Amino acid sequence: MWGAATAAFQIEGSTTVDGRTDSIWDEFCRRPGAVVAGDTGDPAADHYRQYERDVALMSELGLGAYRFSVAWPRIRPDGGPVNPLGLDFYERLVDRLLENGISPWATFYHWDLPQVLEERGGWANRDTAYQFVDYVRAVLDRLGDRVPVWTTLNEPWCSAFLGYASGKHAPGRTEPSAAIAAVHHLLLAHGLGMAAIRELAPSADAGLTLNLFPVEPADPESPADVDAARRIDGLQNRIFLDPVLCGSYPQDLLDDLAPFGIADNIQDGDLAIISAPVDLLGVNYYRAHTVTAGPGDEPSSGPSEWIGAEHVGFLSTGQPRTDSGWEVQPPGLVDVLVRMHHEYPPVPLHITENGAAYRDTIDPDGEIRDHQRIAFLDAHLRAAHTAIEHGVDLRGYFYWSLLDNFEWAEGYAKRFGIVHVDYASQRRTPKLSAWWYANVIAVNGLPEQAAG
Repeated sequence: MWGAATAAFQIEGSTTVDGRTDSIWDEFCRRPGAVVAGDTGDPAADHYRQYERDVALMSELGLGAYRFSVAWPRIRPDGGPVNPLGLDFYERLVDRLLENGISPWATFYHWDLPQVLEERGGWANRDTAYQFVDYVRAVLDRLGDRVPVWTTLNEPWCSAFLGYASGKHAPGRTEPSAAIAAVHHLLLAHGLGMAAIRELAPSADAGLTLNLFPVEPADPESPADVDAARRIDGLQNRIFLDPVLCGSYPQDLLDDLAPFGIADNIQDGDLAIISAPVDLLGVNYYRAHTVTAGPGDEPSSGPSEWIGAEHVGFLSTGQPRTDSGWEVQPPGLVDVLVRMHHEYPPVPLHITENGAAYRDTIDPDGEIRDHQRIAFLDAHLRAAHTAIEHGVDLRGYFYWSLLDNFEWAEGYAKRFGIVHVDYASQRRTPKLSAWWYANVIAVNGLPEQAAG
């Protein structure tokens, strides 16, 4: 399955039309200094009004699937009555995708919690998980017969730790105990959402998407570095993988997080709900972590989102970097996928996000020859192929992102798309990487010669 991915708040714009009300990101963008250059989610890529043009582009590129998210603030903006105008938009989008032979892959939650629910406690409040299920059911009532694949959550690590611990993302809170509560309530929402999907869309496949990182100690012979890697792996990967796929939190993580009240949030029966069988797991991969028990040289050294691991540093490995400052590390994708194959119960995997921001240049002839992005894509697809050769049940790849978009706290400063968006005119220009990827899709394979 070859596709591309987007998220509602990052591309739709039209944040005040047809009954949509504020999300936590709308409110966050109004805070001075929260987002680069004071950017907001409007107009973004104006996808709410340009979706037909965007679907035509997807068809031209030969995409087999399109992964998008539904905006909760469009559907149940205050946790109350369903807004039919919001559902109308997604119905139009899904129908247009199906008309063009493109499989719709819908995500229920990609970080845009209704602001009204945040004011009631947000994900630190257990009730938000039940509000989520009401929203999920409203969407399934309208679209459950046409969408073949649903994912409940995208990257709950970011929602919990960046949103409630470091405050780098919406809602901008810096409350470690709230972050730990958010982890559990997001997982509970996933499990409850799975039950709703099974009831209302029994023929659909469903799961969730996690951002997974390989985590290695800087010195494997150093007990302190090994323990630092254990802590970061626990907070990044195992805190979500183990409850969903194994039905329990790792004991070492429960011990680490006891001072932050993790046990206080877990009620009888929760883990049975959370660990209901999934049909697939989405893997978002961008880079790897090398950690040490001490100061690091990476910007992520000692960040406040790493609850209970404050004395851990992150080290550079000297690889080339994207415009986001992230090292390009394709072998880490092999490591993540092979680890899933060996250490967890069997589950079909899909790479649901993988991509890179670069400073694109429009040449005098109007072309955007983004050779760095092509090299990134090529190297990561070769890594995916290596994982398959190791026996990994990998079934799909979705590039992030189809369109240049609003890149959260970075605003419009970072461009991940294979399609360039001129935000003033909303003109779309496929980059050279888009046509390179289209060729990969057309032949269902990679060139013999690696891009470089």
